[in-house]
Amino acid sequence: MAATLAVPSTVSAATRRLTQRDLRPISEPPVPAPRPMVVARPVTSPRVVRPDLMRQALAALNTHGRRVAHRDRIAIADMSAPSSQARFHLVDLVSGKSRSFLVAHGSGSDPAHTGFLKRFSNDPGSNATSEGSFVTSDYYVGKHGRSQRLIGLDPTNDNALARAIVVHSAWYANRDMLRTHGMLGRSQGCFAVGEGDLSDVFAQLGEGRMIFSAKV
Repeated sequence: MAATLAVPSTVSAATRRLTQRDLRPISEPPVPAPRPMVVARPVTSPRVVRPDLMRQALAALNTHGRRVAHRDRIAIADMSAPSSQARFHLVDLVSGKSRSFLVAHGSGSDPAHTGFLKRFSNDPGSNATSEGSFVTSDYYVGKHGRSQRLIGLDPTNDNALARAIVVHSAWYANRDMLRTHGMLGRSQGCFAVGEGDLSDVFAQLGEGRMIFSAKV
């Protein structure tokens, strides 16, 4: 029946051979629409690191590039966020992936223990968190157990080594502090992370990478 409909009504299908013309579709299939170009996504989502803070961190990485041996990953401490939020972001600048951890700020930065950083300081004895760019140095075992020394790269934190501002773990930075107190405890200016997070933080930081600490 389909072949009969493909030829004129005055010619019998039995007396005429079908040709390629007869087999051609009555109408051409629609041309598929071109696929839209896929635009590369930004390094991080604003839900992870706020864009203004990310821009400042990358600018700092460029400024101090010669003193930072490895530029594939960066740690960003968002001190605008309260200590109850995972505000220590480890960002892989190659893959765009990131992980975020709880981190405590110094008691001198939050004297009333509100959970919010109120001020930065670079002064010895201030027990305050410093702002600016740090480069991670060597590991050692001290009074806080496994720790990592930091070197301050800016005038706002160039006393970091002398003040023994380091990355270490502490019980008061564990997640269960949020259940009992709604905030973390305070350090003496160090980047104190949870005891269960230290190995992951050390594995991603390594030596010769930047930590950028700011309140934007």
